[in-house]
Amino acid sequence: MKMVMAIVQAEDVSTITNALVDAGHRVTRIATTGGLLRRENVTLLLGVEDERVGEVITTLQKSGRHRKSTLSIPTEQPSGEVAQTLHVEVGGATVFVLDVERFERY
Repeated sequence: MKMVMAIVQAEDVSTITNALVDAGHRVTRIATTGGLLRRENVTLLLGVEDERVGEVITTLQKSGRHRKSTLSIPTEQPSGEVAQTLHVEVGGATVFVLDVERFERY
């Protein structure tokens, strides 16, 4: 048994969750916030049999969208504060697969 923990953007979570549930997985959602962009994320937790981890990873890859986002970073200059623009790619999923010593469902 494995615990799959996937961090996805909030705007992608419905599509990803629906795809996982349609494939027969149970999903727990936890609202989280990203560190760099300070945007709303969702952390998905799934208890998965070892042989189905690849299926979950494939579903996450196919369901998450990548897109460009612009981040404005204020910087101090001798002439005053100036905003520096940074273009970043967001979306997709950050996935952790953890060994589970014991799993019970009541």
